[in-house]
Amino acid sequence: MAEHHWGSSLESNRVAGSRLELLLFQLQGQQLYGINIFKVQEVIPYQPLSHLAGAHPLVKGIATLRGITMPVMDLSLAIGGPPLKAPEEGYIIITEYNRSVHGFLIRRVERIMNTQWGQVQPPPRATGRNAFVTAITLLDDRIVEILDVEKVLDQVVHASTQVSADLSDGFRAEDCKVLVVDDSTVARNQIRAALEQLGVQCTLVTDGKHAIDLIERMQAEGVDVAREFIMMVSDIEMPEVDGYQLTTRVREDARLKDLYILLHSSISGVFNVDMVRRTGADKFVQKYHPDDLAEAVRERMQQLGQWPS
Repeated sequence: MAEHHWGSSLESNRVAGSRLELLLFQLQGQQLYGINIFKVQEVIPYQPLSHLAGAHPLVKGIATLRGITMPVMDLSLAIGGPPLKAPEEGYIIITEYNRSVHGFLIRRVERIMNTQWGQVQPPPRATGRNAFVTAITLLDDRIVEILDVEKVLDQVVHASTQVSADLSDGFRAEDCKVLVVDDSTVARNQIRAALEQLGVQCTLVTDGKHAIDLIERMQAEGVDVAREFIMMVSDIEMPEVDGYQLTTRVREDARLKDLYILLHSSISGVFNVDMVRRTGADKFVQKYHPDDLAEAVRERMQQLGQWPS
């Protein structure tokens, strides 16, 4: 069989799912920030907030909008900047991340930007480990910083990584390895924390491109990747090579036909279910609940005959 160099296939960048729409906005200065439009429910002018005693400093209050009560955070302060001046003159972005709704105070909305994940790059390493930017792209030579909203939210709402006892008790998988692909440091650590309770060994990579590089390197060393990992858990939104593109490239390589792929994203809905089928992924799980990941691992081990049905 001829060796398949899928890292060099530029056509793979055109698979469905590579399109990206960003809501662009500004905080205190002229810097442009972006978040995926799929995670935005609505943008509204500032609304009066009810202040709660003892609330986290980033939470400026709560609001009830369209029947949903949500915390509203100062996004400028949350990413290490100064508090937003005159927030009553700005806007609130209402978003849904990880199965909950949150509001973010911003200064102004710029526009919606249409681009491709292939045009999005990881931030320079020199920005440091604590940066709240997960990727960057360009708009008319202006840098757009795409925010790691999961990291922002983790400052206020720490998602539990504890797997339920009825799933973890007696469930040991010391010989099982999982490849975790996610550009969010918080998300990678959450997945690892959940799966390590089951004894699963996690190999972490930061995006689809690095996953491709790792897989190709392992294959060059003679490793059967589909046997090395019981599954690959991949985010969908990632710079350069997103989860859909990564899945498509894996499925183009006959040596990887048995590699089980679980797509794991805070983007929910019918669109993802359809894209899982079209790209050849095996399962979709919405972020983030440790029991869902544990159950997916157990189901996979049962398929492999490594755990009793």
